[in-house]
Amino acid sequence: MPSDSRSQDRGAQPPQAAASRNFPRAVLFDLDGTLLDSAPDLLAAANALLADRGRDALTLEQLRPVVSKGSRAMLGVAFPELPAAERDALIPDFLRQYEMLIGRHSQLFDGIAALLQRLEDAGCVWGIVTNKPEYLARLILPQLGWERRCAVLIGGDTLAERKPHPLPLQVAAQRIDVPPQQVVYVGDDERDILAARAAGMASVAVLWGYRLDGEDPLAWRADALVAAPSDLFDASAWPGASQHP
Repeated sequence: MPSDSRSQDRGAQPPQAAASRNFPRAVLFDLDGTLLDSAPDLLAAANALLADRGRDALTLEQLRPVVSKGSRAMLGVAFPELPAAERDALIPDFLRQYEMLIGRHSQLFDGIAALLQRLEDAGCVWGIVTNKPEYLARLILPQLGWERRCAVLIGGDTLAERKPHPLPLQVAAQRIDVPPQQVVYVGDDERDILAARAAGMASVAVLWGYRLDGEDPLAWRADALVAAPSDLFDASAWPGASQHP
């Protein structure tokens, strides 16, 4: 996975009294399906489990729609005939396989590197709140040159709750010392929007992520809906832009 090297030596920027050009003061992102297309690595991990058990490999088209739903959903696609308890027992093996493969085939979505640079140039702090286990998410940061740029990282096991509960977003806001009402959360799943709403944050739903057939992002009632990262290059595209201090 190539490093996002545009300003990896800058370090995470401190919160400022006001992000310039009316960008949000801080932006928190989901990881898989929002910043990073990790489906190819997760597919390789699932197929390694299937091969060990003499089963046919999955295609990317089969797995991709459920990547944002987590390990249980992906194993449900890989092993649909197994009882839920037996699939759950495979989660540690699945995560070990993924850890060995992490970053090998993953790529930033087109436009994400430029979007993060645009936010940093505007004085906007950014971080990540994901349901991926924290240790796995942290393995990705140095591969992208983000370990000094990402101001906060909350994983699915960092706290007692995970999205759609608001606690991970609330704690992330506390750690960067920005009030929730001055933070925007960006994600590709309904639980991202539910978590943001419950945390008192504005939300942006993205259309380039992972979704099941029949899921309607309009029904999530996000504050903004965007089709590509480049849609967020302009400060006016962000929810409540005219209200940012």
